Amino acid sequence: MSFSLLCTTRFDPFLETFDWNRSPCGRPSPYLLLSHQLDRLVSSARLNQWPASHSLNYARLKDICDKTVHDANGVDGKTPLKIRVLFTPSGDITATATPVEPLQYDPTEPSRFNPEGDPHAQFEPILSIQVDTQPTSGTVSMKTTNRQAYDNARARAAIPPVGTPLAHNIASKCPDDVILFNNSKLITESSICNVAFYRNGNWFTPPLAVGCISGVFRRWLLENGRIREAVENPISLDIIKNDEWVLVFNGVMGCRLGRVRLVQATDVEE
Repeated sequence: MSFSLLCTTRFDPFLETFDWNRSPCGRPSPYLLLSHQLDRLVSSARLNQWPASHSLNYARLKDICDKTVHDANGVDGKTPLKIRVLFTPSGDITATATPVEPLQYDPTEPSRFNPEGDPHAQFEPILSIQVDTQPTSGTVSMKTTNRQAYDNARARAAIPPVGTPLAHNIASKCPDDVILFNNSKLITESSICNVAFYRNGNWFTPPLAVGCISGVFRRWLLENGRIREAVENPISLDIIKNDEWVLVFNGVMGCRLGRVRLVQATDVEE
């Protein structure tokens, strides 16, 4: 099956106010962890033995993002955008932009939240994250345009594919995302995010071996000690509790807090 590599990042001038979000030369960047996005694109291209992997560098990735922002926003535009970048086996790179809601706080801050006593009002609205009703197999650590497994999980949770607006009459009933698990009943990720659960005083995220994407924000959180990998005690579906807290994170929204929604067998329509 042919595919392109995919990365999604955020353009947001607000990001330039945070010391943790800088370009390789040390300057403030309006793109969320763009150097991490580059690292993953290049390593994934090399893993697939694409000869074009050598053609991608930070300057080229930033140039295509800058052009896309200019086309969407104009010279002085400040509208926050989701930038979707595709990199093909032949070395072509393209990008599209979609407006997103402005950030209301440092997108790393929810990873400091302690569910055992911290207030959460500053992180509202809290997302509703449903757990899938059946296992998903065949997922990989690379982010590609082959998203069928994730779309299937979203469909089972009655969530439209990414990029499809919700009808007003179902938006309030629809969960914000769906958590996947593999054939061994181990939690992997959500349809658009990596996830972490609070256990023994720390946030723990599934290891890549269970079948989750190697997310750029996941990498940042691990490197900075905000989360740990659940290597010795994998996160099993059997120990997930209804309404417990879950930390979800990706390269567009950063971190958000959610509450788990477990679907009982009687809730699933035949």
